[in-house]
Amino acid sequence: MLLSDKPHFFGRRKGRRIRKAKSSLLRDFLPRVLLDPEKPLNFGFKPQKVCLEIGFGDGVHLAGIAAANPENAYIGAEVFQNGIANLLSLLTGIKEGAEITGDIRLLPGLNDNIRVYDNDIRLLFPALPAASIDEIYLLFPDPWPKKRHAARRFVNPENLTQLARILKKGGKLQIATDHPVYKSWTLRQMHETPDFRWTATCGRDWKREPAGWVQTKYQQKALREGRRPVFLEYERQ
Repeated sequence: MLLSDKPHFFGRRKGRRIRKAKSSLLRDFLPRVLLDPEKPLNFGFKPQKVCLEIGFGDGVHLAGIAAANPENAYIGAEVFQNGIANLLSLLTGIKEGAEITGDIRLLPGLNDNIRVYDNDIRLLFPALPAASIDEIYLLFPDPWPKKRHAARRFVNPENLTQLARILKKGGKLQIATDHPVYKSWTLRQMHETPDFRWTATCGRDWKREPAGWVQTKYQQKALREGRRPVFLEYERQ
């Protein structure tokens, strides 16, 4: 991809100051799990499924499903450095204020089945082979609710074309949102693409969490504040 073709990113890359322990994780542990688009994807084992989470936020969902499904491999894409640091904290058990001595390792019992891409997922698309992903998660993306910002919403024809390309036939795309504007937008965009089939057969199917779901921190906040998320599952045709 030419530099002039690089898409403009509108989200945050860094929030409040990252303190000593998590800074150490970003410096010393992140390179061990960092995905290099220039090299073949390698987890050291043959996974049953390869899954992709786009914008994993604080990493709670990604860490949870990876721990519950050690036979699968997971790619997590996130540009927000604070969120990446939090994911690394969940994987290693090293929390803020901890004194780090010696080599940093995964928590006992965890499989080394997560690779992190710390940039805009659209830059990674060209490096992902066609039909290489079994499941994709897009959980509570920024809704960009104002009409003039609609072009910034991740669910759009260009991105859906890429998701359809990298998903295997029969692969699943999971989209969760608690925002009414984004829900309506997503339903309309997905209805207009022939590459995906909505799996819901009744209203309850998209108003309840799928089996094995791990709630994100944002989802828990939305529920506390009375916002009810929807869970839209689509199958690659």
